Amino acid sequence: MAGGERMELYHFSEEPDICIFKPRPAGAFPELAPVVFAIDRERSPHYFFPRDCPRVIYWKADWTTDEDARTFLANTTVGKIVVVESGWLERIRNAKLYVYTFPGESFEQMDNSAGYYISKETVEPLKVEPVGDLIGKLLAENLELRFTPSLHPIRDSVIASTMDFSIIRFRNALPK
Repeated sequence: MAGGERMELYHFSEEPDICIFKPRPAGAFPELAPVVFAIDRERSPHYFFPRDCPRVIYWKADWTTDEDARTFLANTTVGKIVVVESGWLERIRNAKLYVYTFPGESFEQMDNSAGYYISKETVEPLKVEPVGDLIGKLLAENLELRFTPSLHPIRDSVIASTMDFSIIRFRNALPK
């Protein structure tokens, strides 16, 4: 990382025994050369889910209007909302997820808002640990977890707003 900072980054997987992470093509970013993806600590709760679970996450940004902040963060005291389809509840409860901790030296920030970091080098994790109770971990963060029958209405509203957001694995969402 630039500036000689010592930063740890994270990768979440349902596989418990990955010894080495080799750069590979990213389906969501076909323009990228093969890379290893990692996430920063602040955004790591975005990944306390089974890999294929679709979710919409939104929060207030510097550019968010007061009106959008009032609308999207009404009736809550937290700064971030995570919305998941109701049909994923049991899969989230039963998922075995592992967090891999990486040294940050070979990574560069790809997207500040999403917290994505990439490395073009092979990466050996410093450690791997089970995440444990995913819902419990989420509730321990400063966020609100919501379940809904369909993600489409919230996705469409968030995209049309001035809120900052991350939409993950939406291709797995139920159709409209």
